[in-house]
Amino acid sequence: MTQTQAARLMDGTALARRIVEDTARRAAELTDRTGTAPCLATVLVGEDPASVTYVRMKQNRCRKAGITSRHVALAATTTTDELVRTLRELSADPGVHGILLQHPVGDHIDERAAFEAIAPEKDVDGVTFASFATMSFGLPGFVSCTPGGIVRLLDEYGVDPAGKRAVVVGRSAILGKPVGMLLLARDATVTYCHSRTRDLSAAVREADIVVAAVGRPRLIRGQDIKPGAVVIDAGYNPGNVGDVDFDSAVERASLITPVPGGVGPMTIATLLEQTVTAAGRQLGV
Repeated sequence: MTQTQAARLMDGTALARRIVEDTARRAAELTDRTGTAPCLATVLVGEDPASVTYVRMKQNRCRKAGITSRHVALAATTTTDELVRTLRELSADPGVHGILLQHPVGDHIDERAAFEAIAPEKDVDGVTFASFATMSFGLPGFVSCTPGGIVRLLDEYGVDPAGKRAVVVGRSAILGKPVGMLLLARDATVTYCHSRTRDLSAAVREADIVVAAVGRPRLIRGQDIKPGAVVIDAGYNPGNVGDVDFDSAVERASLITPVPGGVGPMTIATLLEQTVTAAGRQLGV
């Protein structure tokens, strides 16, 4: 591939639409067979405008997919103990099949303690220790939604990670670390980069697959992209800007995700798909 050719865009919106359509079909079949619709409980602490918008969007997508949405709104002053109690109650409720804790939850809350209050069989967002373990060992369970969506995008566009060098920029517990484990399970050679990585550009230049997931706008520049590499931009920053400088990277990559319209839609589609799967397992069908 020459540097003057523009990369092919990886259309997450189109793939997500197909996944949601299939999920809606499965939800309808499950409801017909059991008399119970799949139910996703969303929990929101405080009234952060972005989080409120995200939760509302997820509720709307649930309705379109035939999934019941139960929303639990908690005050910004909610304590860790109160949040843990709420999540444990939802975990014990047979009418709830999946639980999503919208994060961030506030600096005063122990987010990890909150995540661990979610029963693994209802962890459709893939945030618990149990889910990370099943991802890492290739056992049945639920993947973290954004990493899971990224792998589905790679599959859709015929990208086989086996034998390829993958560089993940970012090491968060719900994105960077799990996407690296999923790529490792596909036989990629995975390098994690982060804020203390020396010469990030040199590491990225070696990558056949780049996953940018650090939350810093335009951190990855086109000059750092190996010609022909696959670039997955999982960042989303103010102004609809990703972690990759798209205009320069698109001239060197072979495939690249746009922001928006790339990874984002896949996250919600994976969440809905896993909710229906969770409901089926819990209802025994």
